[in-house]
Amino acid sequence: MVGTLLSHLGKYKKDSILTPVWMIGEVLLEMFIPLLMGSIIDDGVEKGDMRHILIVGGVMVLAAGLGLLFGVLGAVYGSKASTGFAKNLRKAMYDNIQTFSFSNIDKFSTSGLVTRLTTDVTNIQNAYQMILRMCMRAPASLIMAMIMAFYVNARIASIYLVAVVLLGIILFFLIRVTMKYFSQVFKRYDKLNESVQENVSAIRVVKAYAREDYEEQKFSKASEAIYKMFVKAESLVILNMPIMQFTVYTCILVISWLGANMIVAGDLETGELSTLLAYCMNILMSLMMLSMVFVMVTLSIASGERIAEVLNEKADITNPENPVMEVPDGSVAFEHVNFGYYQNAEDFVLKDIDLKIRSGESIGVIGGTGSAKSSLVNLISRLYDVANGSVKVGGIDVREYDLEVLRTEVAVVLQNNVLFSGTILENLRWGNPDATEEECKRACELACADEFIQKMPAGYETHIEQGGTNVSGGQKQRLCIARALLKKPKILILDDSTSAVDTATDAKIRKAFLAEIPDTTKFIIAQRISSIQNCDRIIVMEDGVVNGFAAHEDLLKTNEIYRDVYESQMSGSGDFDAPGKED
Repeated sequence: MVGTLLSHLGKYKKDSILTPVWMIGEVLLEMFIPLLMGSIIDDGVEKGDMRHILIVGGVMVLAAGLGLLFGVLGAVYGSKASTGFAKNLRKAMYDNIQTFSFSNIDKFSTSGLVTRLTTDVTNIQNAYQMILRMCMRAPASLIMAMIMAFYVNARIASIYLVAVVLLGIILFFLIRVTMKYFSQVFKRYDKLNESVQENVSAIRVVKAYAREDYEEQKFSKASEAIYKMFVKAESLVILNMPIMQFTVYTCILVISWLGANMIVAGDLETGELSTLLAYCMNILMSLMMLSMVFVMVTLSIASGERIAEVLNEKADITNPENPVMEVPDGSVAFEHVNFGYYQNAEDFVLKDIDLKIRSGESIGVIGGTGSAKSSLVNLISRLYDVANGSVKVGGIDVREYDLEVLRTEVAVVLQNNVLFSGTILENLRWGNPDATEEECKRACELACADEFIQKMPAGYETHIEQGGTNVSGGQKQRLCIARALLKKPKILILDDSTSAVDTATDAKIRKAFLAEIPDTTKFIIAQRISSIQNCDRIIVMEDGVVNGFAAHEDLLKTNEIYRDVYESQMSGSGDFDAPGKED
């Protein structure tokens, strides 16, 4: 984990090295101040030597000033290193997520990825800054204070050594116990983020069903779970402070009593006792800083492991060594394809699919819910890889193509249409960043989107809210179709993407496709037979197998399932999922 995270330091290695250098420089200067103070008391005040007081006092001021400068430099470089490190981690995770196939994404929930990119990285940033500054300063200060204390009086300094060893053992056991709590906290954070995301993205549904109270209870429950877990962890961590303070202040009392007796006996000077007490306070502060570092590091270990999981996740679908960089045409062939969403799956979602589709054909796909219609077309753009067999586009196995080249030539309008915050033109140009405004308008005319865009006050410059919440479902579908058309693909896949438009508009869109993009192979997944009956051929899916593959008229004669659905829809009594369709 540590190696994975530190490999993303990048250009901030220099800042990471200089920060502890400045902190150690600050510590070295601070350690001389108690020694100089003792010299002023013993050789200046008690002997009445004003010149000695002024000289040593001037050295103290200089040491304090340099120490302050070094401390400021350590803070500046430490902040730069930690924030830069966090920036690199976020970018590395985000970039790696972009390479994930759908099967990789399925391993991490959306809320979990959000938590890792935000809360977890912030924890690592704070911990890294503390490690560079506190974790370097505190041990250095502790060791130097111990050395200087032994230099002044080894007998009294041995008391410090016993206290430090005792506190170190206590810290070790506290950290081991609290680690298991901190590792569970972030799973609770995922649940909290999930609750927030669902509530905000589906706020209209929540209000429509008057479920605000239910959502509030769900959020409160997730928040309460985090609270309780943190209380358990912190209740153990805070034990460290009173134990540490009790031990150190006991040391001060013992040193004061023993030092007073030694002064009376003439074995110790007053200034030396003052120096030893000053070093005792240095040790106290160092131990306090170390305890803070241990708490933060303990918390960040769980975050680091979660971040490393994302960074180490390898995409299941990658480019071959020498990828094919051009798609010849839009022909598609499924050759005895078996497919499952999980590796080593016993039950395949698609079973022995064997189809050959010519370039430019219009192919309808129909089937009941769960019949694997979407799974079938997802294999064309290699969003998933087959378990057995092969999928060929343009006569070449999709696994031999460069992924970007293949997906550029396959435009997909999925069931869940997504628009991004920005203008309508900016959303359309997701299909083609270089598209002119005229090309965008033409695509919208083909998708029957131009008619409602023209009625908007700002036209094509109308701002789309995040998720497309300020347009209707049908308008969103038509914008997504226009966006796909701008890619000018060799293959166009419409996955139930006209379900929210009326039948007349649906017919206009299909007619425009036939006239404007005759050479593009079109896959139209639909529940309405009226949406696909004019296709060249129609695939009838049932439980992951092809039950029929022919033109509309032929299927009416030869396929019982298709004929039953057609008759039920024409009579207005149901659709593909209507009860009794198999009677």
